[in-house]
Amino acid sequence: MVQKQTGFTLIEIAIVLVIIGLLLGGVLKGQELITSARVRNLISQQDGVKAAFFGFQDRFRAFPGDYTGATANISGVATAACNGGNGDGDGRIETANNEYILAWEHMSKAGFIAGSYTCAASEGATTTPVNPYGMYLQVIYDGVYGGGSSPQRHNIKTGPQIPVGLMFQMDQKIDDGSPNTGTFQFSTFAAQGTAPTGGSGTACTSATAASGAWNTTNGNTNCGGASLL
Repeated sequence: MVQKQTGFTLIEIAIVLVIIGLLLGGVLKGQELITSARVRNLISQQDGVKAAFFGFQDRFRAFPGDYTGATANISGVATAACNGGNGDGDGRIETANNEYILAWEHMSKAGFIAGSYTCAASEGATTTPVNPYGMYLQVIYDGVYGGGSSPQRHNIKTGPQIPVGLMFQMDQKIDDGSPNTGTFQFSTFAAQGTAPTGGSGTACTSATAASGAWNTTNGNTNCGGASLL
């Protein structure tokens, strides 16, 4: 007796294809949701530091880290490694006297940011908050942002090691989507290990001019930005 060979029917094949499509769609949607959550986290972190910065300035009429009356007016501030806990009052949060690190002690002990930080000669887990990738944030007065010779001003740096795709989405949501213009720009973070680069090739940005764009196709995972204040 000859047995008749059977295969999948068109309906069965169609059902399998639909299931595969649903699984792939679910994976892609899940990845999209994770990316969106990371972007929101980065934006929320920047917004929180901005609120703390301006809140501190409004209360004490001085910048955190630069405030000359911190030890007298903020409980618990007394750091020998950072000019005794006071800034020099020149209106700039600088690397001198580690003011850019001292800023976190001033804001945390004044109750403007969560946690408690104590200034030291270098950034560390007890001195400085970190981004989701474990790299240190900075509040500083410098021109290390954008594509070229930028004017010095106060800015909040996200910290490096952030994928370029997240930086682009973040820039699109809070600014103009361009790494070298607007209130949120690319930053090289020369002080934190291997610095992100901008300008061409596998760099975070395609050009140093105002016409530059985030290099979203090269997959660079070591990028960062600065929110200008």
